[in-house]
Amino acid sequence: MLSEKMQDALNAQMNWEIYSAHIYLSMAAHFSGAGLSGFSTWMYAQYQEEMFHAMRFFNYINEAGGHAKLGTIDAPPYEWKTPLAAFENALEHEQGVTARINDLADLAIAEKNHAVGIFLQWFISEQVEEEDTVGDIVVFTPPTNA
Repeated sequence: MLSEKMQDALNAQMNWEIYSAHIYLSMAAHFSGAGLSGFSTWMYAQYQEEMFHAMRFFNYINEAGGHAKLGTIDAPPYEWKTPLAAFENALEHEQGVTARINDLADLAIAEKNHAVGIFLQWFISEQVEEEDTVGDIVVFTPPTNA
């Protein structure tokens, strides 16, 4: 069972994952327009992954006796000065997602909700991979104008 506070926090994260997907889809469109199809394809794959994450939250909330509630999603940025700037933005965003997931895990511990804690372990591990992947790209992306 989910407390109201936990349900609200999980719903907020679900909606944040959808916002994350919108950021990556916007980046895919930006790179496509710049003729950088490889970057566009990579960003589109990240969009799909973020939507998968959102659906994991959606399904969990409902299965745990809560009610998944979709909220308003802000428009993401739509252009970046360089590919490196876009990837730096993606890395900063993923670091923010990690902080949000950690806050959820802290709430699960505080509420002694072990089921939510176990559910969040997958996301905690996933964020290590997310930051590592984007971080590697930032390190190896030469600055260019695109």
